[in-house]
Amino acid sequence: MNEITFEELAEYSKDLKQLLKKFRSLSDDIAELKKVLTVEPDAVPPFSFHIDGLGITTCVIKVKKIACRSLKGRGVNSGLRLIYAWFETERRIVMVEIYHKNEKEVEDRVRIKRYFK
Repeated sequence: MNEITFEELAEYSKDLKQLLKKFRSLSDDIAELKKVLTVEPDAVPPFSFHIDGLGITTCVIKVKKIACRSLKGRGVNSGLRLIYAWFETERRIVMVEIYHKNEKEVEDRVRIKRYFK
């Protein structure tokens, strides 16, 4: 089976850089998440869900349960959210957005539609 390649949108990198100031372990936590995604890249409720109602054919998934060591005692209930696009035939994941649910209520649907039609 082919390896999964990971790509990042420029906005995702900017989001991650901002969050790294608050959550020092986040880069390691994302590396762990990528290991999980290489095994199971599709949505796996209750940890991740397909985002419906976008009007696009690209499979966009929201990960709601991300463990963050900087938030001790919270486990996967850290409040972090990750949005990514999964291209099954190309075995490619594009990281779209990462945010904390206290700072932002829902994903940036405009950003998703701008990059994936």
